[in-house]
Amino acid sequence: MRSRLAVVATVLSVFIFLSYLLLPGSAPSPITSSPNPQPFTAPIHASPDLLNGGAIMPHLGNETIKAELGRASWKLLHTTLSRYPVSPTPDEREALNTYLHLFARLYPCGECAGHFQKLLKKFPPQTSSRDAASQWGCYVHNLVNERLGKKEFECRLVMEHYKCGCAEEDGKDAKAATGELKGKKERATIVATKEKEVEERKPIDKLEENVKKAGNRVEIERGP
Repeated sequence: MRSRLAVVATVLSVFIFLSYLLLPGSAPSPITSSPNPQPFTAPIHASPDLLNGGAIMPHLGNETIKAELGRASWKLLHTTLSRYPVSPTPDEREALNTYLHLFARLYPCGECAGHFQKLLKKFPPQTSSRDAASQWGCYVHNLVNERLGKKEFECRLVMEHYKCGCAEEDGKDAKAATGELKGKKERATIVATKEKEVEERKPIDKLEENVKKAGNRVEIERGP
């Protein structure tokens, strides 16, 4: 009788032990133990190697596609700069600078990307304000136009020309910027003499002068 009880007790002990090991949910899994897994977070600051590496895309030989790509890309770039904040935060300034350098590296035309990267190195993006960014964009565009033998664009009208067609302009700063652009366009329309044209161009000449001298610590300033 005692031997039977011992056997039964042993069997029960083994059954309980195996059930503990084999039944699901008996022990926490390292994969499912955290109910709220943390999402992957990319580094906030892009490394210099990432921003300044060589062009990624190969040579683009189709001239028709290259021209269409150029028109679309300039429209995207100028519209972006024309919508850039009037008074950007440090984070927004870093975002624009990073975007422009990565835009250059990933541009679908490899040889075009190389030319644009040289411009970025010689004339670093100006990110201190909407005016500074849009005038910088127009300035480097005109450098490309000069190299290609194309007509120079009038930089004082760049933000008006590349309006996105958006229904709203939020905030007092945006309204003020819109009013300033409207005033510039009206003044440009009524210019009647060469002397007046020279006078009107002084603020733009000042901006372009600052762009030419621009470095990472130099901001574009408004002319008198």
